[in-house]
Amino acid sequence: MKLYSYWRSSCAWRVRICLQLKGIDYEYVAVNIAPGVAEQEQDRYRAENPMGQVPLLVTDDGVRLAQSVAILEYLEERYPIPGLLPEEPAQRAAVRELVQIVNSGIQPLQNIKILGEVKDAGGDPQAWGRTVIQRGLDAMEARAKQTAGQYLVGDELSLAELCLVPQLYNARRFELDLKAWSTLTRVEGLCAEREAFVAAHPDQQPDVAKS
Repeated sequence: MKLYSYWRSSCAWRVRICLQLKGIDYEYVAVNIAPGVAEQEQDRYRAENPMGQVPLLVTDDGVRLAQSVAILEYLEERYPIPGLLPEEPAQRAAVRELVQIVNSGIQPLQNIKILGEVKDAGGDPQAWGRTVIQRGLDAMEARAKQTAGQYLVGDELSLAELCLVPQLYNARRFELDLKAWSTLTRVEGLCAEREAFVAAHPDQQPDVAKS
């Protein structure tokens, strides 16, 4: 497999964690999405992924998959051990809800492209980012308090943690105080002890020094 990734992309980070957890070997293909470089906008990359985003997963049988949650669901179905979705339907739905709080309600509103548009419109990108992250993590904390055991939903690691950890990293980049999100940070601490999360961290990626 090939994973087209950028070291600090939270969406690509989710997929890296999943690949590590499931023990799947892959080739890392760096795509520099930093402002002023924007390799994802080049025709060569858009031919692979018309949305011009990372991640992009090219499977060992040539299937091309973009959008991180679609990739996570694919990997969960194709490589079901270890499982990252609960068996019980309500818990499974709760995991997907937490995933979408990040995937739909936070990350797209504070990504590089949107922050650039906020700046171009005369706004403050940092203030905008802090607002949308705080609102989303407030909701995630409230929901997690209702569903958490050892992890965000019950006592098993799930796709929810794969989205949580990169988003808390982003929250720190926007200089937010994480004390209000005690459930989220407690679970983050458990994840930090797992080798898969350590290996998938941005600082461990081959393109980290290039940006």
